[in-house]
Amino acid sequence: MHRIVLQRNLRSRASHKALDWFNSFNLSSFPYARSVHSLPFATVEAEGISGSQPAEVQNLVQGKWIGSAAWNTLVDPLNGEPFIKVAEVDQTGIQPFVESLSKCPKHGLHNPFKSPERYLLYGDISAKAAHMLSLPKAFGEVYVTQKFLENFSGDQVRFLERSFAVPGNHIGQQSHGYRRPYGPVAIITPFNFPLEIPVLQLMGALYMGNKPVLKVDSKVSIVMEQMMRLLHCCGLPAEDVDFINSDGKTMNKLLMEANPRMTLFTGSSRVAEKLAVDLKGRVKLEDAGFDWKILGPDVEEVDYVAWVCDQDAYACSGQKCSAQSILFMHENWSTSSLISKKKDLAERRKLADLTLGPVLTVTTEAMLEPKKKLILISGSKLLFGGEPLENHSIPPIYGALKPANIYIPLEEILEEANYELIITDYKKDQLPMVLDALERMHVHLTAAVVSNDPIFLQNVIGNTVNGTTYAGLRARTTGAPQNHWFGPAGDPRGAGIGTPEAIKLVWSCHREIIYDFGPLPRDWEVPPST
Repeated sequence: MHRIVLQRNLRSRASHKALDWFNSFNLSSFPYARSVHSLPFATVEAEGISGSQPAEVQNLVQGKWIGSAAWNTLVDPLNGEPFIKVAEVDQTGIQPFVESLSKCPKHGLHNPFKSPERYLLYGDISAKAAHMLSLPKAFGEVYVTQKFLENFSGDQVRFLERSFAVPGNHIGQQSHGYRRPYGPVAIITPFNFPLEIPVLQLMGALYMGNKPVLKVDSKVSIVMEQMMRLLHCCGLPAEDVDFINSDGKTMNKLLMEANPRMTLFTGSSRVAEKLAVDLKGRVKLEDAGFDWKILGPDVEEVDYVAWVCDQDAYACSGQKCSAQSILFMHENWSTSSLISKKKDLAERRKLADLTLGPVLTVTTEAMLEPKKKLILISGSKLLFGGEPLENHSIPPIYGALKPANIYIPLEEILEEANYELIITDYKKDQLPMVLDALERMHVHLTAAVVSNDPIFLQNVIGNTVNGTTYAGLRARTTGAPQNHWFGPAGDPRGAGIGTPEAIKLVWSCHREIIYDFGPLPRDWEVPPST
């Protein structure tokens, strides 16, 4: 499964490392396993997926795996072979999913007053799943997912439901605050983190007592399909989650007919805004990020800062919601070797080791168009890259472009702040102009303030919004682990991921129970009408 995550979905790691990870799986941990294909949860052999042996991805509804009359055939981004067949449900096939969600009441599958033993069940499931993911050496999002599951093992699931009590006005009266599930919910996640995002959001929804239907982008849904089977192997009740493959229109129709009490959407801002209207605000959103980085006046560790900038902008070919989009560079950095070092780091990326890979959602021509327009801006210049890749077998439905950076003067950026892969510089007295540009941005996911100057940090942090902001010399925009909140700010619909606070915010609501047992005062009489 990890090879599918790391190689097939083009994570930024060499293919032989992924192979080492998969081959290191301790098969002796599974008493009946004689081969990779005989793992209890596996229905595909990752190393065997090819044009001649395509893998198949199914749907799960009402506890049963099902196919579909329509198959969406995915093309291998590296060689163009049709290598994965996804059974996609069309608009005529959504009724079983609608019925499945409708069976879940608003008070959920469990809550503090109903089936509390299920909190223990999910602690056990998390522990077993974390163990299975830890048997080989995990990298990237598999490691993050494993650690998340470890974090919510044992009693940690029921600790999410910790309540509070407040004394009342008289003896026998007391108010208690509880977190309650929404009941039937939906989860929609993107292509770029095919394991981490859906697992963390799915388990959060389940921990709190919800019944989710999960849709992952069909390009990568094979990863989550196999993870669902792994979770079943670890004790997840098959009826607790539905898993659907479909296009956007079909999923939209399902949401409109099933009317889930809450929908978590991670993906493009355009779709997020449509869903917010269609679902009458019953959404939590982690939409696309336009993520900025500011280099402060203190120039230190140029090699390190250049490397982090390269990772933030170009790892995974920039296919991350937290990827660095724009770099504001203090004039002190302009005289350093930062740009030349960034250029050298970008040029060492190559397709052979997947430090450079196909872009799965945009074609090469579509990526070249913005570059042509940016170069025409007064004072702008191409610093490096931006040419189409050569000597490759990437099919034209994907993008294949060398990492690029374009310089645009600060004054021009103030006219339109939402450029991508831009570098600009600012003088000491121009920081207010930079902050003004940030104020006019529309999405506020991640950010980085690279400085150890406490006054500078205080000024920038105090006048910006982004929900996940890294500050200090080692600040970055990407690479969020499971040990801190990750999500946008400045929007009441904003969703978080990974922490107890994020789980409670996204997957539960508040309920107050006011107990009033008495006794009545001995001299109580019926009072006058009011």
